[in-house]
Amino acid sequence: MFFLVALWLLFGFLSFGPAAFIFCYMRRKSKDSWPTRVDSDYKPRVSFLVPTYNESSIILLRLINLSRLKYPRDLMEVIVVDSNSSDDTVEIVKEFSGRGPPFSMKVLVENDRRGKSHALNYGLDYCQGDVIIISDADCFWPSDILEKAMPFLADPSVGAISGPKILLNSEQTWVTRVEESYLKWANVLRLGESIAGSTVFFEGGFSAFKKEAFDRFDPYGTGSDDCGTVIGVIQNNFRTMLVPEAGFYSAFPESFRGKLSIKLRRTNQLVRVFAKYLDLLVEGKVKTTKITVVPNTFLYLFSPMALVILIALTAFLVLNFPLLLVLFAFLIIPSIRFYLYEVLESNFLLFASTFAVLLGKRFSIWSQPEDRTGLTREALQRVNLI
Repeated sequence: MFFLVALWLLFGFLSFGPAAFIFCYMRRKSKDSWPTRVDSDYKPRVSFLVPTYNESSIILLRLINLSRLKYPRDLMEVIVVDSNSSDDTVEIVKEFSGRGPPFSMKVLVENDRRGKSHALNYGLDYCQGDVIIISDADCFWPSDILEKAMPFLADPSVGAISGPKILLNSEQTWVTRVEESYLKWANVLRLGESIAGSTVFFEGGFSAFKKEAFDRFDPYGTGSDDCGTVIGVIQNNFRTMLVPEAGFYSAFPESFRGKLSIKLRRTNQLVRVFAKYLDLLVEGKVKTTKITVVPNTFLYLFSPMALVILIALTAFLVLNFPLLLVLFAFLIIPSIRFYLYEVLESNFLLFASTFAVLLGKRFSIWSQPEDRTGLTREALQRVNLI
């Protein structure tokens, strides 16, 4: 009995202790000042890569949104890379390009659909900018996002930056409300990581990479064009940062099924990302950002296993000693329930994704979210995005 309780306590600590410590530490770090040089006069030439696949319902709105950016027009170019769409996406883009948009524009069409990272690498060869910015078709930027974001790339040690996601439909359902709360806490962590060293988490809705800091998108084939690309930037000894002021807008699936689809694909990619970090750590190829890479590698690869063992031990102990249920009285506190739910959901998805990766199963083929009902012209106009 004593041995089982000791095991229960050990795996309880491994499941929740490191995550709680990391969150508290990064939350404190997020309040510190930036350890980098920020220069508001820094205005590099930028190339926007817009990958598309059957985006006819929103691509025109996205291009209009890009045309409203406050940035020198002679320093901007937009490259749309279409992955063999079966709808009118390419025709809409070419028609917009023919109107004479306020920036240089290229339209590239792949013969086959081979995933988002492949499309981005195809477009990368045509980029003339010093900074390459990923711009998903279903993500929309405030007109001043470049004015706020580019100064953080002025520091020679910074190789890439990303911005936080803001949900256009955060109040639509309980699923979107939970996701909004999750994003707020996640952004605190990413900010703390950025100030402590580098964040290993990027968002495809706005990710800007110095051309000198990376060779290609997702160089190790993790399936993640954003976080997978960050690996190469960190390996080249550049810092990667979240810029809180560079927020972008998007919608989130309103159904639980839609949420799970996105989360499962994302966790499958992240397991591959951190498996590569583990390889690089063992080989001594991660040198400057271990303060964030090491704990996240543990959380994403080992904590899910510990949690599954903890749940099995908990079930065994409660079945044999029902009075232990009293220990769960703390769940009456809403904030603790929310934290526990997020931890359980994330770790179960990671556990399932780990087995999928071991079995060679990938969820990296680029697909659209289930719901885009929040991406309407009216919703975008309401927050002055078009």
